[in-house]
Amino acid sequence: MADDHSDERLDLHKYVVHHPDSTFFVRVQGDSMINASIHEGDILVVDRSVEPRENSIVIAVVDGDLTVKRLRRKNGQVELVPENDRYPVIKVGPDQSFKIWGTVTTVVHRV
Repeated sequence: MADDHSDERLDLHKYVVHHPDSTFFVRVQGDSMINASIHEGDILVVDRSVEPRENSIVIAVVDGDLTVKRLRRKNGQVELVPENDRYPVIKVGPDQSFKIWGTVTTVVHRV
């Protein structure tokens, strides 16, 4: 089946980038999201124009530190949830500096 399309070139950029002016590539450091199939060294496609929803995987800035976590809201409080039981949930408090930098739309990793 792959031979049927051997003359076509796959442009990965066209496939994963829908808003070029607001899309960035970020290389993963750490293993806090391994149960979401996000591993150290993977490349995340992050779109800053996509509004994060409940359970979105986001890049967040908490007190100046970048983190990749799943976004949850519980009783009006923002939680950043890892996908690895070795890491705690980050409960964003009112005295913390917090911003969602972008929403992860695609994960690229080698098998």
